[in-house]
Amino acid sequence: MIDYKRELNPEQFQIVMEEGGPLLVIAGAGSGKTRTLTYRVARLIESGVKPERMLLATFTNKAARSMLSRVQTLLSCSFEAGFEKDINRLWGGTFHHIAHLILRVNAPLLGYERNFSIIDSEDARQLINTCITEAGGDKKSDNFPRANVLGDIIGLSVNTERSLEEVVAGRYPFFSHRLDDIKAVASHYSHRKKKLNVMDFDDLLFNWKRLLTDFPDVLKAYAERFSHVLVDEYQDTSIIQADILDLLASRHRNLMVVGDDSQSIYSFRGANFDNFIKFPERYSDCKIFKLETNYRSTPEILHLANMSIVNNEKQFQKNLRAVRGEGIRPVLVPAKDVFQQADFVAQRIIELIREGLPLHEIAVLYRAHYHSMELQMEMSRRAIPFEIRSGIRFFEQAHIKDVTSYMRIVVNPFDELAWKRVLGLHWKIGKATADKVWRFISAQAKPLAAIMTDEFLKCVTKAAAPGLLKCRNTIKTILEESPERVPSEIIDILIRGSYGEYIEKSYSDAASREDDLDQLGNFSTKFDSLEDFLSELALLTNMTEEAEHDPDAGAKSKVILTTIHQAKGLEWTIVFMIGCAEGMMPSPRSLKDQNGEEEERRIFYVATTRAKDQLYLCYPLFNYAKGMGSMVMSPSRFIRELSPLSHRAKDRPYDQWLVEEE
Repeated sequence: MIDYKRELNPEQFQIVMEEGGPLLVIAGAGSGKTRTLTYRVARLIESGVKPERMLLATFTNKAARSMLSRVQTLLSCSFEAGFEKDINRLWGGTFHHIAHLILRVNAPLLGYERNFSIIDSEDARQLINTCITEAGGDKKSDNFPRANVLGDIIGLSVNTERSLEEVVAGRYPFFSHRLDDIKAVASHYSHRKKKLNVMDFDDLLFNWKRLLTDFPDVLKAYAERFSHVLVDEYQDTSIIQADILDLLASRHRNLMVVGDDSQSIYSFRGANFDNFIKFPERYSDCKIFKLETNYRSTPEILHLANMSIVNNEKQFQKNLRAVRGEGIRPVLVPAKDVFQQADFVAQRIIELIREGLPLHEIAVLYRAHYHSMELQMEMSRRAIPFEIRSGIRFFEQAHIKDVTSYMRIVVNPFDELAWKRVLGLHWKIGKATADKVWRFISAQAKPLAAIMTDEFLKCVTKAAAPGLLKCRNTIKTILEESPERVPSEIIDILIRGSYGEYIEKSYSDAASREDDLDQLGNFSTKFDSLEDFLSELALLTNMTEEAEHDPDAGAKSKVILTTIHQAKGLEWTIVFMIGCAEGMMPSPRSLKDQNGEEEERRIFYVATTRAKDQLYLCYPLFNYAKGMGSMVMSPSRFIRELSPLSHRAKDRPYDQWLVEEE
């Protein structure tokens, strides 16, 4: 038999050996929660629980496969007399994977055939487009949400169990006037999926819950079957996922949920913080365990993390304790501006390389993708290999290219590629129509003057004319309102005008894209002319492309650049956090939500606990803001609010455990 007492620490051992009932495991960062879950599954099987009567729900299939593989290894070692357990009979995987298995058997009860298809996001987008057309009226118009945005609205409604009215009012208020049309298309989309015998990813959860709530015999069968239900990363579950788990555990009540309320940072995806924090209210007899022994970070880093999260009111109190010995205190790095901040990070990375540290052991974390713009530029200039986990490189994003295409037209009216990109943004202008428009433009001696004539609008069909007129009006506004061709002014004109409307209807993260464009405008102020600005962007893009086409690039170690959200669950030897200034972290938009500040503090906590050996908190002392000029910045409230270690720290409490870089 496995020697659990020798293999586990006392906290883990107590959880693994617990008999059953509702169990809430509060697993701090780096505390070995995966190990605890793995040994818990092995112990249950050793005690006689059949694998097929256990359900292990995770958020990635990779995590489930890893845990089950480790369980198989543990059990194969413990049964030396040839006795084997078939771990493959255990139900393990993501919520969607398990839903799929159950729906394959029970689909006819819901009006589907058992051979139903699962459509991916691209298939769903195309089907929603078809539904918009079939719904009639002016739903397929220039001011109606695009199919991908409408899909996000419908999906958020399903996962949060909120009505379409609530979702639109809360997340997409600019579409409130089209609510009836949105509901009509959503209804038609649901009908078409049933008729085509297909389900999208959100349907898997929705229909799984329907099976359990509408068909008592089905609920009875599965609640009886699963004598033990175990859940990883429970703090990331949505309302519908928590409801499903409660139903499955309703018979035996052996529900073990593992997670960390201090790492609940995905509310924008539909994760419900209350699932975790109110678990003891739903299960008044639940037993609460804490994993507080951290195997990842130094005591100095953990102390900072502990002192930051203690300021949250809604939480389970815990105190991470380090196994490792003393290390280097976290470093506070005030920089003159975002450019000096980027210079410091790049220079320190070069020093670390010289010391022999592999690049992949270094990460730069930030609250918003656009915070990394200057650093991407600086690392490109210095030829430091880096990989972006938070999306594509800043200047390669679609909305950045769209806006710079308008600028390129102003500088060079004979830029065919820029014209065709801009034309393609407008209603009813496809490739063939754009080719016609370009033939007209290229034949003119003075294109910008020629597009203001009536002949310009006559080169397209009546259906495309309104879109072409809007394109012309946008360029006309740029020329009239920014005669000096100032990049930041052009960006502001575009956001306030037709391009701002385009972003809202085309992207579910419209607000973030507007932030990117604002930052691009701030960056442009350092250039004397629009031509210089565009030339610099082109040079940086070419440098990036050359690095990516380096035949040895794939084998090279790279620094990781990522948002904090994408970094959750990962760890690095050295972590730089940039933009740790008030107004950047916490996110100003998030503070508008009732519980926004506490979630932002959890984001800060997640970032600090990614570091193993060294942590740098960097922030600019001055930053340029549109309409306000250069502004004085202060350290983030999450730094300033750290409690003092002694009475001598009252004036600057955080400097007692932060070394300040000079």
